[in-house]
Amino acid sequence: MVGNFIERFKAWGLRHPYALLALLTVLALTPFLAKPFNMDDPCYVWAAQHIQLHPADPYGFNVNWCGFAQPMWVVTQNPPVMSYYLAAAALIFGWSEIGMHLACLLLAVAVILGTYRLAKSFCRQPQLAAVIVLFAPGFLVAATTVMCDVAVLAFWIWAVVFWTEGVRENSVNKLTAAGLLAALALLTKYNGISLIPLLAAYGWLKQRSPGRWIFFLLIPVAAFCAYEWLTSELYGRGLFSAAVLYAKSAQGSLGVSKMTASLNALTFIGGGFAAALFCAPFLWRKQILILLAASAGFFVALTFAGGMFEKNYDWLTGSVRVSVAAQIFFWSLGGVIVLALAVMNAWPKRDAEAWLLALWVLGTFAFAAFFNWTVNLRSLLPMAPAVAVLIVRRLEHAPPAWPRGIKFSIAATAVLSLLVAQADFQLAGVVRKGAEQVCAKYAARQGRLWFQGHWGFQFYMQSLGARPMDFKNPELQPGDILVLPNQNSNVIVPDPQNAAQMEVFALPVFPGLADWSPRAGASFYSTGGGPLPFVFGRIPPDKLFVYAVK
Repeated sequence: MVGNFIERFKAWGLRHPYALLALLTVLALTPFLAKPFNMDDPCYVWAAQHIQLHPADPYGFNVNWCGFAQPMWVVTQNPPVMSYYLAAAALIFGWSEIGMHLACLLLAVAVILGTYRLAKSFCRQPQLAAVIVLFAPGFLVAATTVMCDVAVLAFWIWAVVFWTEGVRENSVNKLTAAGLLAALALLTKYNGISLIPLLAAYGWLKQRSPGRWIFFLLIPVAAFCAYEWLTSELYGRGLFSAAVLYAKSAQGSLGVSKMTASLNALTFIGGGFAAALFCAPFLWRKQILILLAASAGFFVALTFAGGMFEKNYDWLTGSVRVSVAAQIFFWSLGGVIVLALAVMNAWPKRDAEAWLLALWVLGTFAFAAFFNWTVNLRSLLPMAPAVAVLIVRRLEHAPPAWPRGIKFSIAATAVLSLLVAQADFQLAGVVRKGAEQVCAKYAARQGRLWFQGHWGFQFYMQSLGARPMDFKNPELQPGDILVLPNQNSNVIVPDPQNAAQMEVFALPVFPGLADWSPRAGASFYSTGGGPLPFVFGRIPPDKLFVYAVK
């Protein structure tokens, strides 16, 4: 009976692959629909709420996000399309966490279906490519947020789908759709502008001459110019130019060398798209694997010798540093394998499709390592479909006796991704629980309740009546309560002469694995907090420190 059902389900999946992949995506993400808002989620929600009231002025309000009040157009470093999407979705789903995540679930489904559609033209197992993207740790965690990263990937992948098909078929409708989707991508996240040279390169390589396809690239170019002009009219400066200046300033202040940033990018690629490493025995001969491992080891050793830990992660010491260093080598090998896949796939074939994949991966790597303000999996996420297609194209040359090993590797990747997503889910829950506990105990006491720190912690503290401390204009009075999270941004421990520590809330997190724990070396959202996208080991509890103002 069970075997019969499985065979029928497989047959149904072969007849309806889009429905099967959509169902699989929904099943994978449904357990995370109630995830509390975390990290930068509140910025998108606040902007969406403002848009419902002032649709022509998305960033025309102030927010205390860096320790003092600033205009939202200064704080945010992304265009507003995602917030417009959330504002529209809230009319249907409401503003609850579940409602916002349901809206974002549709974007995740669009990414997986787009990967399948693209892979149909690039490899013989497009469903496998779509599954690899779905169960990539970088994608699965990003799909449980309400930030713009999955949205830009949805626009990106479908822009590439329609562009490649439009160039091959000389279809005006598909080229127009691709141009519009590319415009939406760059109006969702600034790295979407990378689509313009990527699509142009494919058009040139495919036709070997400029054709009418080139005119459709004027659509995203016009959208970019209009956005820059409009934001300069609204806010006194173009926000794309402002984001470029912010990235340069942040790179200078963080003081991360190009070698360290490159190693960070390799590590995050290897961890974020773990299938490349897990499938490595089926992708390469033993001699090539040894050569790739030696290359990764040499680069890791060179970066460590250059003072990576001492200059950028000096709080990681002793056994923690040893464990983090070992995991850096492990995942950086995965990053080297991904880059090798891109180069080795393009070099012997030299066709437009192979070069498209290579430029897609190498360009995203270069942007994240050298141009973005920090390395994180969010900025590397656009390469996910290209990496998946490259893995499948390489696997198609694997010996026929190895399919069981390949299935095991993909299953191991899925388990890893679900564990990382669960760790992130529980961390977001711990942050909300901590805010609820401290407010329940201290909000009713005499004196005002203040807090430092931002991200999801700020969202829930404010919703419960606490006030964010303004370092430029502190209003603390004797008898007030001040709460500090220990793993957050813009936190300054008060002088003991001005405030006395009253209590510490210790909040246990997911055991043995974390994607955000600077003291353990994990920093999925920015390498400023650690050199790994996620870390295995002893994860210290999250803590809230409560002070009484003297």
